[in-house]
Amino acid sequence: MNSLLSWPVPAQTLAPAAAVRPVPRFSTLLTSLLVLGTGLTDYLFYHESAGLNVLVYLIFLVSAHLGLLPRHAPVRRRAAFWVVVAGCLASGGLVAWYGSAAALWAAGASGLLLLGLVQQPTLRLLAYAAGTAVLGWVPALRAVLGRLRAAPPQRLGAGLRRGWFYGRLLGLPLLGLGVFQGLFALANPRYAALSGRAWAALTDGLWRLLAAVSLPHLLFLAGCGLLTMGALVVVPVHSLADHEGRFGEFVRRRRDGVASLAVRRPDFRPSTRRLTDLRKEWLAAVATLGLLNALLLLVNLVDIRWLWFGFRPAPGFDLTQFVHEGTYVLIFSILLAAGVMLWFFRRNLNFYQPGLRLLRWGATLWTLQNAVLATSVGLRNYYYIFYTGLAYKRIGVYAFLLLTLFGLGTLLLKIWRRRSAFSLVRLNSWAAYAVLLALAAGNWEIWIADYNLQPRFATLDIGFLLRMPNRVLPVLAARANLLTAGPALIAENEYGEYQTLPRAEAQARLRERLADFRRDYQQYDDWQSRTGAEWRAWRAFRGHE
Repeated sequence: MNSLLSWPVPAQTLAPAAAVRPVPRFSTLLTSLLVLGTGLTDYLFYHESAGLNVLVYLIFLVSAHLGLLPRHAPVRRRAAFWVVVAGCLASGGLVAWYGSAAALWAAGASGLLLLGLVQQPTLRLLAYAAGTAVLGWVPALRAVLGRLRAAPPQRLGAGLRRGWFYGRLLGLPLLGLGVFQGLFALANPRYAALSGRAWAALTDGLWRLLAAVSLPHLLFLAGCGLLTMGALVVVPVHSLADHEGRFGEFVRRRRDGVASLAVRRPDFRPSTRRLTDLRKEWLAAVATLGLLNALLLLVNLVDIRWLWFGFRPAPGFDLTQFVHEGTYVLIFSILLAAGVMLWFFRRNLNFYQPGLRLLRWGATLWTLQNAVLATSVGLRNYYYIFYTGLAYKRIGVYAFLLLTLFGLGTLLLKIWRRRSAFSLVRLNSWAAYAVLLALAAGNWEIWIADYNLQPRFATLDIGFLLRMPNRVLPVLAARANLLTAGPALIAENEYGEYQTLPRAEAQARLRERLADFRRDYQQYDDWQSRTGAEWRAWRAFRGHE
């Protein structure tokens, strides 16, 4: 049975203080994968950018762990593990197709989650899974480096004898191969020519390998080895798993704190002081929710009347300030509202039966009003996009609002089902991972360019579009007429200020980008950094030549 590390079972049970630290034993499969992974990582990523190499590496990582895990390993029975495996393959494929930053972030997060769940299958918090993967790096490196220490003399002698035996065993076949190769080459000119070409290719490859050896490359190779050790060798780290084990999915009633009136023993008579303390906390919660609901109702009525129906910015209206500062403040207020709910429903107030129904309905109204406020934030963002154009931050705002609405829904679960804060964090972390994968699946640069290259806009940030990846170039080339007659062209200078860009300069920059892409893509013969979207862009240009 293959395993990542096999630990010797002690002959007798020792006390924790006197327990001997186990020495890991490496299987042949794990040792082979460490060597293969180091060379593969160097081959895929040295002097390369993200592309097909990320997909190949993630396939190797997933395959290696599936091969190393025992058949009946607990992690194989967890749905979370298989979701993360699917996320690794999907995000790797998206990097191979788009090569976008969102896809690369999703691939990195998926890889860390995979290592964390293999390390500790019982983990439920994704942040703890990623943290366990990071914390397990040092013990893994220590285990491998301890394995590479000088062996005892008797073991070294046995290794030398074994090497001499296999050397003699393989030496005779190699000698025979060399003799008959020479005879066949002398007897057959065609075979001599073929073998000569093969030998030339082999020697050429060896010379290229020697030429590639340099101090930076050796340091990079050493880094690849450290990365592979941390990615494949699993030495159990229990700190975060033990900390997570303290938390439950539901709020529990505490007897040592403020007394609860929900469930008590027939002979239990809570003190007047404890009842008074709980009632004071309930009154504070009801008063706070009542005032906040009234204030938020007024804000929502203003937003609904102003933004929801027929909004038109007046001449001279600062739409940028209206969206940027207003959006950030409203988002902070929503997060603060979630914190207020978590505070009031953190302990025994969840079991205060005389006023629990009123408290829950007040909190529900507060949560729903925050959902309306989030909708108003989305409308602000929409108006900014409609009047000025699409950008990365605007997409990020919608992703955050989607997570906010999901978080408000889980907040209702906490209010009505007595869910704990741990449960909310767990559910929302999975939602964040799903949104990250969804962002990785979007062809955002193409969609941004398509949307912004509309003649209805008064200005066009051509500098922003020209800084986009090469896959956007076919869209820019197809709309090049807007650079001659269309919206006013602007670009950001080196000081971060926007200034008008002459049309002739914008056209020259576009021609330069197109010429560089045609030249570089044709001369670039490495496949590791290739992406499907750039290949389609190259084919589009070749079709118009």
